[in-house]
Amino acid sequence: MANNIKTAIVLLSGGMDSMVSAALAREQGYKIAALTIDYNQRHKIELESARKIAATLNIEEHIIMPLDLSRFGGSALTDDIEVPKSGVGDDIPVTYVPARNLIFLSLTLGFAEARNARDIFIGVNALDYSGYPDCRPEFIEAFERIADLATKAGDEGSGFSIHTPLQYMTKADIAKEAKRLDIDPALSWSCYDPAEGDLHCGYCDSCRLRRKGFEEAGISDPTRYAQS
Repeated sequence: MANNIKTAIVLLSGGMDSMVSAALAREQGYKIAALTIDYNQRHKIELESARKIAATLNIEEHIIMPLDLSRFGGSALTDDIEVPKSGVGDDIPVTYVPARNLIFLSLTLGFAEARNARDIFIGVNALDYSGYPDCRPEFIEAFERIADLATKAGDEGSGFSIHTPLQYMTKADIAKEAKRLDIDPALSWSCYDPAEGDLHCGYCDSCRLRRKGFEEAGISDPTRYAQS
């Protein structure tokens, strides 16, 4: 029976979205392996969150892979650029990391093929988010086609499925899913600019969206913010 269990590779950032995505994969009966990218972001707290989430979900294999994107720069998350705190706008913010999800999914795809897995889970969504182009459904659909073209598995007719279970969820929906799945959002990390004492700053785009999600869901927010 165990030999019939399929493996899914989860791209696990340490954020609430990736945590819920991993839990949904587990709920669907997959054996889970997870990949976390240490891209030399300005803070490492989310890496520790990814470790805690992987342990809580009993993920059997969790790889934390170093990839120094600070060598490229070009983002407030990897370079000496101030993280904006004025609110979520309509333009792509400076917290966008150039081609990040394209790079990360490519690595996840290699991991999946090496483990003979054909299912990849990523926690992107296109409703309550900062407007990053690599979170759009069109990008995910295009990458799925590329995955089949670029791999031995795809060439042999064993294609890949990129699962985005949160794609059309609001942050409130995601908070509700965390509660339904009985996973603790306090294990996850969202803030782009942590305050002293490992607190969420409360004002960056990611903090604002996280707080908004819990408020709209009517669920108590377990996040420790520097500013209330």
